[in-house]
Amino acid sequence: MSTTTIFLIFVPLLSLIFLTVNLILAPKAPYEEKDSVFECGFHSFLGQNRSEFSISFFIFGLLFLLFDLEITVLYPYVVSAYNNEVYGLWIFVVILVVLTLGFVFEIGKNALSIWSRQSAKK
Repeated sequence: MSTTTIFLIFVPLLSLIFLTVNLILAPKAPYEEKDSVFECGFHSFLGQNRSEFSISFFIFGLLFLLFDLEITVLYPYVVSAYNNEVYGLWIFVVILVVLTLGFVFEIGKNALSIWSRQSAKK
């Protein structure tokens, strides 16, 4: 048996054993505060637990995640820049051009501007 096979069998089996032991031995004493929604230690008032917010916050977060992951794609080239040849340089330039075009498109569509009630002070 190879070590990969052992890990493919051992790890799921061990995790199931731990989950079963936890379900059997964990203390179960639910009470009102434990089952309630936690918001800074206070109970939420009627109508204040869900508030409307703009979808642009999600779009901004997704764009941040996308560009953050693209930086991790570019990192290996930068680390091995001395060993790469012209082909590696062209691939790096193509990726940077695609990222730049995507960023310009996002700026053109105003995807990075977040309009909220807090920014509109009177």
